Amino acid sequence: MPPHMIQPKNVCVLVAEVPGRRHLVEALGAHEVNHAVERCMHRIERAVEANAGARVRREAARACATFERCDAAILAACEMLERVESLPPLRGLRMTIRVGVHYGAAASPCQPVSADEALAMRLADTAKPGHILASNAVVMQLSHGVRHLACNTPLPDPALDGLGWPVFEIVRYSGTITSIPAAERISQRLRIHHQQDVLFVEENRPVVLLGREIGNDIVIIDRRTSRQHARIERRREGFVLIDQSTNGTYVAENGGAEQCIKAGELALIGPGRIGCGFSANDIERDLAFFEIV
Repeated sequence: MPPHMIQPKNVCVLVAEVPGRRHLVEALGAHEVNHAVERCMHRIERAVEANAGARVRREAARACATFERCDAAILAACEMLERVESLPPLRGLRMTIRVGVHYGAAASPCQPVSADEALAMRLADTAKPGHILASNAVVMQLSHGVRHLACNTPLPDPALDGLGWPVFEIVRYSGTITSIPAAERISQRLRIHHQQDVLFVEENRPVVLLGREIGNDIVIIDRRTSRQHARIERRREGFVLIDQSTNGTYVAENGGAEQCIKAGELALIGPGRIGCGFSANDIERDLAFFEIV
């Protein structure tokens, strides 16, 4: 088939942006605001990567990414909102983003913006800060476990008139994305100690990232640690460590043998220790200690 006749593959297109940047600059100054926006963009990219997305383009305060599955795009949108809003306030102002999601064809990084990407941009521009809007094309393809995050009725917004698609607001979640009733979810928390820091994997923070790159929740400075080394997720059945590194993740639970996980998952029972690219039994290393509380 001639190249000009090849149809672009349909994907779920997500556009996330930091709103009100100009007003923030006028109030706080460009240097401070640029640093804060960059931290937001970093959190957005981490959520895209964690949900198997691919970055298409990035601007100063806007990012576009594509996903093979609409479920993954919605989960990424929810996760990036949580991550950005967990950042420390900027002189009392809490940073947030707004997100638009549409199912269609995305342009390549070297091509102009596609019509479907432009539609996702329009949804992001229309969304209120801290909100997610998704087209009907996305909502129709969501699985049962994620479909309940979309409102039952389309959003009645005059700014969306003539769009050609009903648009639904995605309800913000708190905790693990699941169709299981909240009363049946786990109530325990996983406490992680790393140097002087203490973090919890819990309902309000269901994912914690570990790695060498600044922007991870737990930053480990060791040449054997990958930039995005591993993640810990809160699920209905408990807490799970997922390795995504080059050198593997070592886990030693108190009283048990050390295990090395590479491109796999391990349920964390604890208490125990985690070594990112090095043995969890090496007390001289930058270990993370965990326990269920």
